[in-house]
Amino acid sequence: MDRSVPGMASGIETVPEEKRKSAQLSSTGDDDQKVEIGSCRHDAFGDEQHAQVKYKTLKWWQCGMLMVAETVSLGVLALPAAIAGLGLAPALAILIGLGGLATYTGYVTGQFKWRYPHVSSAADAGEVLMGGFGRELLFGSNILYLVFLMASHVLTFTVAMNTITKHATCSIVFGVVGLLVSFLLALPRTLKGMTWLSAISFTSIMAALFITMIAVGVQNDPFPVKATVKTDLVSGFMSAANIVFTFATHNTFFTMMSELKEPREFPKSLALLQCLDLSIYLVASVVIYRYAGDGVASPALGSAGPLIARIAYGIALPTIIIAGVIISHIACKSIYIRIFAGTNRIHTKDFVAVGSWIGIVLSLWIVAWIIAMSIPVFNSLLSLIVSLFASWFSFALPGIFWFWMNKGLWFSSPRKILLSFVNALAIVVGLVLCGLGLYSSGKTIHDDPSSASFSCADNSL
Repeated sequence: MDRSVPGMASGIETVPEEKRKSAQLSSTGDDDQKVEIGSCRHDAFGDEQHAQVKYKTLKWWQCGMLMVAETVSLGVLALPAAIAGLGLAPALAILIGLGGLATYTGYVTGQFKWRYPHVSSAADAGEVLMGGFGRELLFGSNILYLVFLMASHVLTFTVAMNTITKHATCSIVFGVVGLLVSFLLALPRTLKGMTWLSAISFTSIMAALFITMIAVGVQNDPFPVKATVKTDLVSGFMSAANIVFTFATHNTFFTMMSELKEPREFPKSLALLQCLDLSIYLVASVVIYRYAGDGVASPALGSAGPLIARIAYGIALPTIIIAGVIISHIACKSIYIRIFAGTNRIHTKDFVAVGSWIGIVLSLWIVAWIIAMSIPVFNSLLSLIVSLFASWFSFALPGIFWFWMNKGLWFSSPRKILLSFVNALAIVVGLVLCGLGLYSSGKTIHDDPSSASFSCADNSL
């Protein structure tokens, strides 16, 4: 693997010393070191000039809206309960602190993509770090992560339908309906073909949140705000994990950037995402907690009262489905590229190409449905996802990316020392989330009497 291509990560010592000294400063904004700009390996999609199916067509704002659609969905619905479980002060500190850290680690992920242009998935990044073993490790874990996220959307769809219909039929049937609808919407092969869905998704979740906030404000007197609450390790960490889940989509960034017309515009997409999601998270979580109190439901739409909850869930159905569809597209694209990269078939519409895509999409949604029916408790599933995957992809791995790109320069200047500390912190945060999260979520799933697998019971209660 050629390691002579710098990204925006500045001061990466990857060329011979005599060349590095004479190289021109790259357009990275870092004056610590001068690096040589070269080319590593072509991107996954190659030359698309005469392709039937073109992938590299996203504008930065379209990429940003897709990122918002997949991120600002289920996570925000768990935030009011997280505040109730931790108290306002620690919950907001974790939300703002991890939001800032997640913004930085997202930027580092972008740097890694610029540094290695051929990287279009977590598997490619794993190959850069650890060769074939790393490729297989991150490929498998990334697919599992995405399928678990898909499962969380299937599960939330069953909760919504049980709420809307007053449990008109078995929850498993609702899960099958969610599977089929999601499968059909996930059939387009390019992200640009899904940008119109992102607008619908964002409008849907915003409308549902506003209805819920207005309803709880009208129906209830303000509850006393508790700056801190007494809790135990398991309950407290479950609440913290649900906050982390709101920043749990970093593993999709490589694929998003691969379909940008100009990958260097990714920071604009990231800024759009983080400005919108942090603003929405802070306002919605605090208002709903203030007027729903310690007994706030999770998902939070259930706190609006029986009738309004049914209306809110009905309006939120598009985002429940679409956010899962966008995530499934990333998972399917990773497998599809793995199979057909370097061939003409990736750009054609013949029977094998289309049939393979349909088969991959259907298979992953079936697996997601099985997981959703196996862990039918919303908070427990979110915590498990955070522990197993988000801890690594959103925090620990970007920190490792930075140390890899800046090997030998960690303490070369005060700025590098500071960045070394920040990235080491990201790795530590990821390790703590993984270790404590697995214990907490496992114990909660084991102890929860409502966590029976493949049950027809009403999971909206």
